[in-house]
Amino acid sequence: MINELNDRSREIFKFIVDCYLETGRPVGSRMISDVSGLRLSPASIRNYMAELERFGLLYSPHTSAGRLPTDSGLRLYIDGIMEIGNLSTEEQNSIKTSCNAKGRSFNEVLDHTSNLLSGLSSCASLVIAPKLDKSIRQVQFVQLDIRKVLIVLVMDNGMVENRIMDMEGDVSISALEQACNYLNSKIQGKTISQTVKDIQADIKDHKIKLDSLTTDLIERGLSLPETQSSGHIIVRGKSKLMNDIQAIEDLERARALLGYLEEQNNMLALLENISSADGVQIFIGTENRIFNQTGWSMIVSPYRDNEDNSIVGAIGVIGPTRLNYDRIIPMVDYTSRIVGRILGDD
Repeated sequence: MINELNDRSREIFKFIVDCYLETGRPVGSRMISDVSGLRLSPASIRNYMAELERFGLLYSPHTSAGRLPTDSGLRLYIDGIMEIGNLSTEEQNSIKTSCNAKGRSFNEVLDHTSNLLSGLSSCASLVIAPKLDKSIRQVQFVQLDIRKVLIVLVMDNGMVENRIMDMEGDVSISALEQACNYLNSKIQGKTISQTVKDIQADIKDHKIKLDSLTTDLIERGLSLPETQSSGHIIVRGKSKLMNDIQAIEDLERARALLGYLEEQNNMLALLENISSADGVQIFIGTENRIFNQTGWSMIVSPYRDNEDNSIVGAIGVIGPTRLNYDRIIPMVDYTSRIVGRILGDD
């Protein structure tokens, strides 16, 4: 459609969208005539605006108001007109520092990254963490007291998961060491579910006899919660979604969006929607099948598992449609690349 617009229509359209992204307010013909430098009368500008409205790129929120871009108009602007900026060296270094995995588990890295992205973008941020049923490198048991055990799972990709398990009876350090040695001998690069399945098969076939402690540690300590077996969502800065509220209907839309973000299954479906994506994906208003409502945009970029190049997670931001797209798009892209690199290095 961009090719169907003449130069004047394109300039007026760009001016209206730029003003909307900066202020969130409708833009009138008088303002364009006075400020844009196009040297056109308000009447002439209204004719161009009417043409843009017929194309479905602009709309009027109410009679005699100025014009705002539609979701289709924003899509056209982002895909065909907008120039994407570059991150400053300071912003790049801040993201690298936040993503530094030294001394932290991968989940802690993702949590720090989500907080940083929310702060830099002034939006809600989301991180889809990869599912945790990865190959195990090592299992460790740490006795916290006589009936409480810390289970440390170190994955081949560098992720670390800690679980605290309450025991029914007293447990000795020697018993934990024995159980730990046995489990580590069975791991051999298997996933949690594979390890448990193989041990249970050995018990069933009477190939091995385990004491009650080791059996309990296997059944409860290595059980993989359903939410973690399919990945989970980290959302930060949800209160920032309320900052741009201007009317009661905006408040209701914000509440509905917050409800969607609380549902892990709804947001995990996002990963399936971008499973064939390459690079940053932008969903504007009702284009997004996840929360399918006008007024909100989502910028999201997947990151991959270097072993098989499959998409295992995603990083993004959610905010009002008048996002600072030219700044946030490279921010999300750069962050997802850094996280993917860390995941591969680990």
